[in-house]
Amino acid sequence: MAQVIHLLISLVISLVISLGAGIAPALAFEGVDYTLTNQNEQNFSNRNLADTSFAGASGRHADFSGSDLHGAIFTQAAFPEANFAGADLSNVLMDKVDFSGADFTNAVLAGSIASGSSFIGATVTNADFSDALIDRLDQRSLCRDAEGTNPTTGVNTRASLGC
Repeated sequence: MAQVIHLLISLVISLVISLGAGIAPALAFEGVDYTLTNQNEQNFSNRNLADTSFAGASGRHADFSGSDLHGAIFTQAAFPEANFAGADLSNVLMDKVDFSGADFTNAVLAGSIASGSSFIGATVTNADFSDALIDRLDQRSLCRDAEGTNPTTGVNTRASLGC
């Protein structure tokens, strides 16, 4: 199973790189492309950023609170201490991302793929991780402080993390 997931992630990363290089014109990218950009301190709050690419981007202290990011790509990026409070991060590809110290209060991360990411010191109060793929180490770490129920989905945070 782990090999299949690794293969799928590798294929998605290859696709993102190909799209960024303009190699695959038949597959039009519908969101905004912030791939490999510096978004430190930027304010993206309360915006529709669905299907947007932040692959390889940096966004220390960026504010995504209340934004719709479902289907976005954050692969191999760094968003330490970013604010994702109340954001919709469902079905987001967020593998190999530094989310250390980020705020996910009231966020929905259902169906997201976050393998190889770091959530050290992240706040996940009232967050929904239903069907999200996160590393076992992160899952255990997040369970230590996880509490509450997501106000949008009604899902208990600890239950969604499998605590």
